[in-house]
Amino acid sequence: MSSAMTASHDGKQSALPPSDAALSNIPVIETGPDFPLATLLACKERTHALLDAAAHRYPRAALVALDKVSRAWLVRWDNEHLAEIDRIGRELDRPGAYFFSVNYEWACTCGAAPSPDNRSARLIRVLDWRTPGLGANLVCAKVTGAAAGPFALVTWPGYTGVLQVMAPGRFSAALNQAPMRKATGLFYMDWAANRRRVWSMPYPTPAHLLRKVSEEARNFTEARRLLIEQPIATPGIFTLAGIDPRETVVIERTEREARVRDGAQVAANHWEAAGWHGHARGKNSPGRSRMMCGIKAEFDPAFAWLQPPILNDFTRLAMVADAKEGRMIARGYEITGVATDTLDLTWHAAA
Repeated sequence: MSSAMTASHDGKQSALPPSDAALSNIPVIETGPDFPLATLLACKERTHALLDAAAHRYPRAALVALDKVSRAWLVRWDNEHLAEIDRIGRELDRPGAYFFSVNYEWACTCGAAPSPDNRSARLIRVLDWRTPGLGANLVCAKVTGAAAGPFALVTWPGYTGVLQVMAPGRFSAALNQAPMRKATGLFYMDWAANRRRVWSMPYPTPAHLLRKVSEEARNFTEARRLLIEQPIATPGIFTLAGIDPRETVVIERTEREARVRDGAQVAANHWEAAGWHGHARGKNSPGRSRMMCGIKAEFDPAFAWLQPPILNDFTRLAMVADAKEGRMIARGYEITGVATDTLDLTWHAAA
């Protein structure tokens, strides 16, 4: 069922009942562990559409330079996904593959809490990103053949990381961008300083760590340990929901340190950890976090709970996942409104 958003009398967006506009589906693609290449080959036109949209923010010459720096970083630290990204770059035959595989410029609001009937743990996820087209060009990959079991992720064709995942019978998880460190107090100088810092980090990106967890962690406990202990190239905030209603946690990370908040928790793009400081990401991070505290983890295909400030011009994805039920619902958004029909996927773990 499709719906739209409009501006209310105070200028804020809100969800509305269904309109007559036809919406596209989020395609479900069955893949093996090579899901980035498999999704690209199945939906290459979606990746080209995203790169076309990104070209308005990043001119071709800039993308060529960003690709060069990004690949040099991957080579410098012998990144395990380099060969895969090389293949994706050859398939696309245009700049952008390397930069967008390691790019980390979004905002998110997440919650991990027991289901309303207290029988399982659930993840609520909203992703914001400035680049247009990300909501309209979503795909769902059903991945089999991984060491720890299958998993489903909502992603984009050719993207090598994992930003949100539901692993039936194991856990659901999502990654938020962490605050930017304050080196000088001036935003753009701090941005440059943080980019230089990444160059010296021989660790995987947070999105590649979440991919590793999806592939290797057999349960909530193992996923939680890896997300706490594995060093990463840049700070991130992980939200994790397991099977039991008590298996919920938010893990705030720097490259080598972790602050852990067990229990029903929410996360946006500012630190809750005492003593950690930085530039919050996205629009009204504290307001989004406060609002998420009051949202019930229900499977509502209309996403009626998605309201400002969590809903904003940059919202691209809303998702609710329950690994015990093996169920995930997701919908894409653009600045003009709802961009896709609601995907309702049920995938039970093998006995």
